[in-house]
Amino acid sequence: MIELDDLSFSYRSGEADAVPALRHLSLRIDPGEFVAVIGHNGSGKSTLSKLLTAVLYPSRGEIRIDGIRVEPRSRWEIRRRVAIVFQDPDDQLVANRVRDDVAFGPENLGLPRDEVAERVEASLVALALDASADRLIEDISPGEKQRVAIAGALAMRPLFLILDEPTSLLPVPVASRLIERMRELNRSEGMGVLHITHFMNEAARFDRVLVMDDGQVVLDGTPAEVFQHVDRLREIGLDVPTPVSLAHRLRARGYDLVEEVLDDAGLRRALEALTARRAEAAS
Repeated sequence: MIELDDLSFSYRSGEADAVPALRHLSLRIDPGEFVAVIGHNGSGKSTLSKLLTAVLYPSRGEIRIDGIRVEPRSRWEIRRRVAIVFQDPDDQLVANRVRDDVAFGPENLGLPRDEVAERVEASLVALALDASADRLIEDISPGEKQRVAIAGALAMRPLFLILDEPTSLLPVPVASRLIERMRELNRSEGMGVLHITHFMNEAARFDRVLVMDDGQVVLDGTPAEVFQHVDRLREIGLDVPTPVSLAHRLRARGYDLVEEVLDDAGLRRALEALTARRAEAAS
């Protein structure tokens, strides 16, 4: 479990010039949760990811991962439990070949060679990279590089995987397949996933959505619960998935869409149900 208790963090420690990034944040994320984190630039999303991976440490309050307090002396234990993949995979790919890069993390844990090999093979298969295992990193596509970075994180067998805007440089079809792969791993491995994103259509595919603004979580719930707050989200500089926006506009004009709308299929079902109710009322 990830536990945040009254967590605050400021860049620069002096009171006069401190820049608050997170403010009195309390939060629980259970093992195996599939969570999207959204918010405008400067809302605190990336700072939160750095605190959860012991890159930064709280100014006030406390973070516990699997019961272990995040502090300098526990950072290696924390990083065994929480892995992170960044926006640009080139920032964390270190080896020349795909297989060697995936092996880098577990090798640095000091694991036996046969266990490293088993983890590497399982991660390559999970990310559909087994056919590319011996290719040079410089010869593969950006989407494949992102999958290599995720495979390397997965080989660490973390309790939680944090994806910090990993799809922002990818074409939409590639990004969609990557999220689906994360969903499969979440279900098969029981691994918690926190996906930081600017894309509302991506967030709608997760089980839970956290909305951050000014260093705090201002909305927390299922996508249906969060995205019903269309006006509130727009107040803090965010939008909603296009189908949700269309449904909101139709309801404002008097169309009685009672069904949940998160995607194109949901909007189509809602309109079909509305048409059927009107036809029944007219008969």
